[in-house]
Amino acid sequence: MSARHLEITLNVNGEPVAASVEARKTLIDFLREDLALTGSHVGCEHGACGACTVLLNGEVVRGCLTFAVQCDGADVETIEGLSDSGAVADLQRAFQERNALQCGYCTPGILISARELLAAGDVPSRETIREHLSGHYCRCTGYQAIVDAIEAVAQARFAPPPRAGEVASEASRKGQVLADSEQASPLHHALHGPPPPLRGGG
Repeated sequence: MSARHLEITLNVNGEPVAASVEARKTLIDFLREDLALTGSHVGCEHGACGACTVLLNGEVVRGCLTFAVQCDGADVETIEGLSDSGAVADLQRAFQERNALQCGYCTPGILISARELLAAGDVPSRETIREHLSGHYCRCTGYQAIVDAIEAVAQARFAPPPRAGEVASEASRKGQVLADSEQASPLHHALHGPPPPLRGGG
């Protein structure tokens, strides 16, 4: 070990890692350059854009503001580990279905922060989602679809299912709407004739 390098051991995505790292090397550079975990990105390098977001002992941190030597003995999780474990599978699917990503540069960090938010176990308001993502920049989507995707996953995970009576009532309402629509259609009139004229009162 030289004066400028330190030996560290840590767990990365559940795997033990031992390395000699330069004292000034950031966590994000260590993950990308030394371990080839390139899912987390380097952006502003000031902790403002969120592209370098990872989990350190279960807490969201900015990899560009954390030195690798600070992680000695710690547990680090990246988007690769969360994706392989299935921990963000429903979020990834919702992002794809709702066009909540385009270039994808910011997406890994946003997924990690979204996972942290949903770990609370309830359905957050849209304002709460926006506030939680305020440390992430996205120059493509305008954020609306991102909020939509996270809200949809929260509702699917935590919203109580409708009661049987409510399901039957909704199905009956939709059936009546469909029947009314069919009766008003030109095809219905062609097959069955126009509806009888309304009679005036008296």
